[in-house]
Amino acid sequence: MLWKDAPVTTPAPGAGQSRLMLLDSASMYFRAFFGVPEITNDEGTPVNAVRGFMDFISRLVDQYDPDRLVCCWDKDWRPAWRVELIPTYKTHRVVAEVATGPDVEEVPDPLEVQVPIILEVLDAFGIAVRGADGYEADDVIGTLATGDGGPVDVVTGDRDLFQLVDDEAAVRVLYIARGVGNHERVDDAWVRGKYAVSARQYADFATLRGDASDGLPGVAGVGEKTAATLLSRFDDMDGILAAAEDPASDLGPGPRGKIKAAADYLRVAPKVVAVARDLDLDRTGLERPVTPRDPERVKELAYRYNLESPAARLVEALMR
Repeated sequence: MLWKDAPVTTPAPGAGQSRLMLLDSASMYFRAFFGVPEITNDEGTPVNAVRGFMDFISRLVDQYDPDRLVCCWDKDWRPAWRVELIPTYKTHRVVAEVATGPDVEEVPDPLEVQVPIILEVLDAFGIAVRGADGYEADDVIGTLATGDGGPVDVVTGDRDLFQLVDDEAAVRVLYIARGVGNHERVDDAWVRGKYAVSARQYADFATLRGDASDGLPGVAGVGEKTAATLLSRFDDMDGILAAAEDPASDLGPGPRGKIKAAADYLRVAPKVVAVARDLDLDRTGLERPVTPRDPERVKELAYRYNLESPAARLVEALMR
């Protein structure tokens, strides 16, 4: 199947400029691993995540036709500097049972052996890969998306990246939590409709509410509704903290006490939640290849790992 039935999309603001697509690679290959039936090559090496990842790229390229394409990589999915600020950061993912699904970062052995193959395939096709020592793929995405100047599509299953949504800069998220084939196009109106905050406020919203999937405790007694109400009244975290310390502010005693009790957490959490936007990254060579950089190597990898069909689909998608 070449996915020619993909729906036609309405171009984002800024269409006509060079469109950049940023892939949250781990988010995608975890979903490929758990979503694609087990398959091996002739030597017994599992390749379901490789095949699924390749097909995900084919589908997205075929549907959105990006001019530039980058697989953003976790050089460190749990950076020490974030853990130092909040020791619980992603702790449960280290010890979680692998069988719990695609949001677990502890890589099961049948997936671990496939990650180097994915990198080999990307290199042979000439698809750009970018990472940064001591940082997550989120930070790479944040840096490449910020100030790009053209439409940017961020492909991820991670809600944290909603903070990058910027209608004026034509940055949106293609949210794949329900699958690449059933993704949602997240703009500011989508975020407001879902959470009653703007995308600009989402990082502060997540800090206040907490996020069990990232080990962020949040402010005790503050859920989504209260977090959204506080942000609607005081705009951002600085405004909320200032109101908590100002006896004359229009902040009730209940929320005031909760914010003040969480002062230590709120001093560090915003830095942990905010994605980096200023990493030193190579922004050259991001153009989407229209033909494989090394066709013979693509053929060899396809033969060795039983990837002939997904390789053919990816070649066709890139050439469109």
